[in-house]
Amino acid sequence: TGNWLLLWSVILLAHTVHSCPEKCLCYTASKTADCKNRGFTEIPAHLPPEIQILQLQNNRIWRINQNAFTATPLLKILDLSNNSLSSVAPGAFQKLRYLQVLNLTRNLIHYIENKTFSFLPHLKELDLSSNSIIRLPETFGNSTGNITLLSVKHNKLQKMERILLESLPNLKVVLFKDNPWQCNCNIFGLKLWLESFLYRGGISDGIICSAPGIRKGKDLLRVPYELFGACPLRTAHMQLASSHHHGWEQRSSLKHGHPFEPGDSVRAGCEPKPKPRPVSLRHAIATVVITGVVCGIVCLMMLAAAVYGCAYAAITAKYHKEHLAPARQHGTPEEKKPFESSLP
Repeated sequence: TGNWLLLWSVILLAHTVHSCPEKCLCYTASKTADCKNRGFTEIPAHLPPEIQILQLQNNRIWRINQNAFTATPLLKILDLSNNSLSSVAPGAFQKLRYLQVLNLTRNLIHYIENKTFSFLPHLKELDLSSNSIIRLPETFGNSTGNITLLSVKHNKLQKMERILLESLPNLKVVLFKDNPWQCNCNIFGLKLWLESFLYRGGISDGIICSAPGIRKGKDLLRVPYELFGACPLRTAHMQLASSHHHGWEQRSSLKHGHPFEPGDSVRAGCEPKPKPRPVSLRHAIATVVITGVVCGIVCLMMLAAAVYGCAYAAITAKYHKEHLAPARQHGTPEEKKPFESSLP
């Protein structure tokens, strides 16, 4: 009896240490904890430390405590979709050094702070779609350079910092769909980055303008560069100069872009004023015209000189033929007399 009591105590202790939270289902073989659709308002406690997949979608989780994942350091996939998160504290996920997939779709997130996802060196997929995000930071955090997929679809973004995207050198897919993008000077850097990204073989669903004016519904890549000509130097010309090695894409944008349409609304200090054509183009046309006129005049002068030379040569040849040649053949009396007087 004593031995059986001891055995049951060990089994009960083991079950207590490694058991699932009351409302969850845990699967040892797949190392998965299924806690979806359980009405949780916080990350459940007492999760098995060996789990690698945690399913928390379709709950009412509204906050994540700093130490929420301390007991589950081996997580690789974390699904928090369709919850009530309005913000995410920086460092909330920093204990998850092996995390590869983080799904935060269909929450109430309004903004992402700098370094929110710091110290996730294995993170490859970050899905922030279907929230209410109005701005993104300049960096997601330290050690996030291995992200290959980023989705910000269905949010309230009007612009996005180019420096953030440049901090993710391994991006292969980025999704921008259904955001109120403002196609003005603030988005010029994003336009340059997107062209370079697509040139390198990246995949994107593109950026469709929501404003200003008649530009609504147009693909950002088809907005001509000349419309950004009046942007401040910092936001336009310097970025354009830094991307000169992608000039053929710029020419492609000009070729397929739409000309300025007078219905566009103008934002003070940002949207350029309409121009009939760039100054450089006018200078180029003037140079071509002047060069053509000068070349034409020179050609006419050379032609006149050639005609005059040919006419002069013909007249001289005719004169020699008609007057000098007979005199040489028959000689004059004055020329013959000395010759005859010398005869015996």
